[in-house]
Amino acid sequence: MAQITKDSVIGDILNTDPSVAPFFLNMGMHCLGCPSARGETVEQACLVHGVDPDALVAEINAHMAAE
Repeated sequence: MAQITKDSVIGDILNTDPSVAPFFLNMGMHCLGCPSARGETVEQACLVHGVDPDALVAEINAHMAAE
């Protein structure tokens, strides 16, 4: 599987691996079903929710690699 980047679209990530949803929910992004949220990049969502995008990308990639 390809590595997730800050430019990855959240909807694409969730379609590829729904098990990463808790990472977004834990940062306060509770609207994962909304079309606008699914169309955001990781970086855009992190900016809105005050989260370091590099740290989130690293956590998601580590999780996906461990599966």
